[in-house]
Amino acid sequence: MELTVLGAGPAYTDRPGASGAAYLVRDSETAILLDLGQGSFPRLAASIEPSRLTAVVVSHLHPDHFIDLVALRHYLRYQFRPPRRVSVHAPAALGERLDALHGQPGFSAEALDIVPLAEGTTAIGGVRLEARRVTHTDESYAFRVSAATGGPGLVYSGDCGVATDLAPLIRAGDVLLTEVSFGPGPVPAGALHLDGPAVGALAASTGPSGVLLTHLQMGFEEAATIESIRATFGGPVEFVSPGTQLTI
Repeated sequence: MELTVLGAGPAYTDRPGASGAAYLVRDSETAILLDLGQGSFPRLAASIEPSRLTAVVVSHLHPDHFIDLVALRHYLRYQFRPPRRVSVHAPAALGERLDALHGQPGFSAEALDIVPLAEGTTAIGGVRLEARRVTHTDESYAFRVSAATGGPGLVYSGDCGVATDLAPLIRAGDVLLTEVSFGPGPVPAGALHLDGPAVGALAASTGPSGVLLTHLQMGFEEAATIESIRATFGGPVEFVSPGTQLTI
């Protein structure tokens, strides 16, 4: 499998070129997009013709993880005659959110086939998607994506407030792509996100082959965050940014 990072930013940032969460995973003819946050549609379109996506998978209904579905919907609806469609696996309320944003019932359904997420494993093209609920919003998911033939997978945290929620998804040798919103910590009371020490403890106990970090809030330094993880986890740790590519 090949991972291409299209966007890795949080809800707001002062980092030039940053955009919302968007991670493209390809395995042979299958192309799965994990989240599509603000500003990431142009990089998607530069990486793959968007109607060729096998599916988009949305972790939760915060706009920095799904709002560029509006751009995708418009592209599918107006770029082609006849219009094209893409499957979107997402929390059940996604269609209502998009329709309400535009004050137009049926807005999303004109180009997006929305499939409600649930915990468990499903086949999407030639990959397996395992979804598990995590602590964040009323309905938030983390995912493990792996080839249908087996082997190491990619575990994506989405946004997650309790690191141990991710542990059942991680097999030894997997790559962990995780938010680390509050850098070296601590996480403010009531903020359902992760920091470096929590990620380090999780990685030390589950044995991924490496940790990829994303979704760092303004005001926190990458170097200090990595150091806080290496205090407990001895494997590779790095931040990703748009353009990062990795073979899993």
